[in-house]
Amino acid sequence: MQDTTQAAAGLPTLGLLGIAVAAITILLILIIRVRLHPFFALVIVSIGTALATGISVADLLPTLLGGFGKTLGNVALLIGFGAVLGRLVAVSGGARVLADTLIRFFGSRRAPLGLSIACLLFGFPIFLDAAFVVMLPVIYSVARELKASLLLYGLPAAGAFLVMHALMPPHPGPVAAAVFLHADIGQVLFIALLVGLPTWYAMGYRLSLLLANRSPFQPVPNLMGGESEEIPPGKRPAFGTVLLVLLLPLALIFLNTGLSTLGQGGVIDGDNPLVAALMVIGETPIALLISTCIAMWLLVIRSSERGAMDSINEIVEQALSPVCSIILITGAGGMFGGVLTASGIGDALAESLQAFGLPVILAGYVIASVIRIAQGSATVAGTTAAGIMAPVVLGDPALAGLPAACITVAIVAGAIGYSHVNDSGFWLVGRFLGVDTKTMLKTWTVISTGISLMSFGLAWLVFSLL
Repeated sequence: MQDTTQAAAGLPTLGLLGIAVAAITILLILIIRVRLHPFFALVIVSIGTALATGISVADLLPTLLGGFGKTLGNVALLIGFGAVLGRLVAVSGGARVLADTLIRFFGSRRAPLGLSIACLLFGFPIFLDAAFVVMLPVIYSVARELKASLLLYGLPAAGAFLVMHALMPPHPGPVAAAVFLHADIGQVLFIALLVGLPTWYAMGYRLSLLLANRSPFQPVPNLMGGESEEIPPGKRPAFGTVLLVLLLPLALIFLNTGLSTLGQGGVIDGDNPLVAALMVIGETPIALLISTCIAMWLLVIRSSERGAMDSINEIVEQALSPVCSIILITGAGGMFGGVLTASGIGDALAESLQAFGLPVILAGYVIASVIRIAQGSATVAGTTAAGIMAPVVLGDPALAGLPAACITVAIVAGAIGYSHVNDSGFWLVGRFLGVDTKTMLKTWTVISTGISLMSFGLAWLVFSLL
């Protein structure tokens, strides 16, 4: 790898930046025009970038596999456990329990708020598209029962899912960005909650209500026949049980971060066996593994008369199958980031940012936003932008710790905004809400843009106060 860096260093800064621009342009062309799968596009562009910057043939494969393997080693477990945890809550009827309880608590007049809070909690471990489809029968039934426009319930629910998908680990964008920037997952969660909760209320809920009230009345479409597979009320888990399995991983991760901070400050002895054991339990993969196993027991095994393990294995298979593509795309994004680091492009970018006086956090947001607008995928935008910014962030010791967590949140904020016709989520939400493209551009696109800008603005504010 030493020879690789020396070879790349022979190119002028302008030449390296030109290669970076060309690489991103080719990547977008392959995904948008050629319609090549992002996984293959990222691998091909990574190889071309490595060779163009002077990385030798002998160093090519180690460079590619180094970035790919390092990223997958951190990301795959988090995404996998998160997907299974969300699936367990969904198939056990926990999502319905969550929504019904909060809607009863808030009353029919504030049902959109109760439904949005339910989606906020349910959206922690499960991806936007899957979570939205699972919650649709609840959204439909509430809109039918209260004889109100579907948008009054559908938009606040989708807005809550979008905030969670955008900012919170174990979703792939925040996890990948945190891995690339060496940001602590617990600190990323802390900043994401600090930024995400006011963003959800202002943009995911309030703005959604405002836009829904300004849109024409939208009846409930008959896309699901009005029914889905229902768990009988007597076999659904208790509200407290659902809340426990959703909040337990958060508590364990924060335990690790808190103990680590106290240990570094000398308040507690970090070498104490009990403290060390608690910190291991709070490591993000372990925390999610423990939470998932507890969810298996509380939501499936305890309520099953027979064949519990067969049911769990089927749930795991159903949960893991859809995320395989996302995991591979994230790994390929790590490969691209590894090439940018080894080639010297990251150092060239750092020098350019310093010369122009452009803040690192703003550069990360802009790069992620441009890639998102161009090709639509939030995962590709987040992983690519984080890979580009990683050498800049890692090269400045002052950006370690909470500043890196803020930059992580800023990058994924850019990656989730500006949803329009090249985003699969745009069509998914529009189809199930039964609205046309013009209405989606006036509502969903505005909501995603508001979420992106506000979460970035708050992340930058926190960053500037550190």
